[in-house]
Amino acid sequence: MMRIFPCLAGTMLAAACALSTAVAAENFPDKPVHLVVPQAPGGASDTLARILAQYLGQKWKQSVVVENRAGAGGNIGMEYVAKSGTDGYTLLMSYEGSHAINPAIYRRLPFDVKTDFSPVATVATLPFVVVTSPKSGVKSLQDLVQAAKERRMTFGSAGNGSVNHLLGEMFNDAAGVKMVHVPYRGAAPAIQDLLGGQIDVVFTSFPSVKGYIDAGTLLPLAVTSAKRSASAPAIPTIAEQGYPSFDVNPWFGLFAAGGVDAARIDLMNRDINALLATPEIREKFAAQGAVVYATTPQEFATQVNAALAKWAEVVKTSGAQVE
Repeated sequence: MMRIFPCLAGTMLAAACALSTAVAAENFPDKPVHLVVPQAPGGASDTLARILAQYLGQKWKQSVVVENRAGAGGNIGMEYVAKSGTDGYTLLMSYEGSHAINPAIYRRLPFDVKTDFSPVATVATLPFVVVTSPKSGVKSLQDLVQAAKERRMTFGSAGNGSVNHLLGEMFNDAAGVKMVHVPYRGAAPAIQDLLGGQIDVVFTSFPSVKGYIDAGTLLPLAVTSAKRSASAPAIPTIAEQGYPSFDVNPWFGLFAAGGVDAARIDLMNRDINALLATPEIREKFAAQGAVVYATTPQEFATQVNAALAKWAEVVKTSGAQVE
């Protein structure tokens, strides 16, 4: 009879468990994957998620179903994913706005962004754009600042504490003006009121207004990143128009619930990064004003922590708060 010593048995068991985990990861996915967007259709998160879902579905030979679960500044969709279980079949398309701002802006959250989510992969960075109506008489950022010093000017946002809101407050501070914030339930109604002349300006993601800019029904005044967008090089930056420290270029990325097996996270990360390296994805993202941005899960976690610290300071300065 062959005798197995306890230490050897433990080693064999650990090896077997590691092999089982690796096999489980390599077989992923063997059923449809759900990709939750915690915002309404039409915005940057939704647009990038649908592009990625198409190509991930082809790569995985499984359906990747995009689900919009909007509400409460993204918290409804985020909570859904946080409580979805640890098999990795439910993913979250999040971005720096909701993921890093909400913990600072909301007094109570039904999840902890550091422990209830597993960073999977960043996918892109995408600057926001300052837009106005051609009927406003404002033709440049300098015109906007001058108008705001002379009369009451308003800016709309996707809601209190949204990145659109905080961008407006950051610009107020940088330019020494006091444009009045008008919150909406999402970016879409804010844009509709901008088109109708009810408000003066909106800070919003490029995909949400690209069609209006192309049609000439909205006028872009500036992008929020430090450098001009390669897909819209004619639009100047806020930084180059007199505010050199202004640089907001949010990341977008995928998260799973906390506790998903690391091997499965790594597999998804490799597959997503492989797609980001393809000309097809790069071109489709670029058409939306986005630049592909690939990281490891560990690098993504570092980005999340940095963003949490950055936006906590912005929120503190703005005084914004949501119950």
